[in-house]
Amino acid sequence: MTKELNTSIKDQVRQHPQDTGSSEVQIVDLTVKIKQLIEHTKLNKKDYSTKLGLLKMVSKRRKLLDYLKRTNQDSYTSLLGKIGLKQK
Repeated sequence: MTKELNTSIKDQVRQHPQDTGSSEVQIVDLTVKIKQLIEHTKLNKKDYSTKLGLLKMVSKRRKLLDYLKRTNQDSYTSLLGKIGLKQK
């Protein structure tokens, strides 16, 4: 996910211009970081601290997605389509 695509997706899901803490924006940020760490772990297979951080980020994103699914189903399905994840 490129930086331009990341900012365009963030702009689409923001509820107001200074929105940095809503679930949707946090999920987009975590998705970008997760994709970067996946590439890093492919190159550095023995970097266990990065793998641990990656697992924590995936877990946090899963919890945020579950929360969003409970509270706002429409936003959940549209966000999954925008960031390219499959529904659980």
